[in-house]
Amino acid sequence: MTGTLVVALFSLFMFAAPLYAQSPCLDCLAAAREELKKCLENAISQEDKKSCADKKEAKAKTCEDGECKIERAQSEPKGQAVPKPK
Repeated sequence: MTGTLVVALFSLFMFAAPLYAQSPCLDCLAAAREELKKCLENAISQEDKKSCADKKEAKAKTCEDGECKIERAQSEPKGQAVPKPK
């Protein structure tokens, strides 16, 4: 019985941990998606919808250049060079 309880608690911990341990990068991108959703709800014309998409792309780019880049740099193993994009 104790073994089953330990396995159940371990499983709960392993699956619940990612739910509250999101990264700043993911939070930023989620905020950009939420802003897009709200913008599209208020959009009237196709031009408004395109403007919403452009704003979302700009926000996502800001996330990639900010929080995501910092997070990637922190997660890189020490002493290894960061590969440059082609």
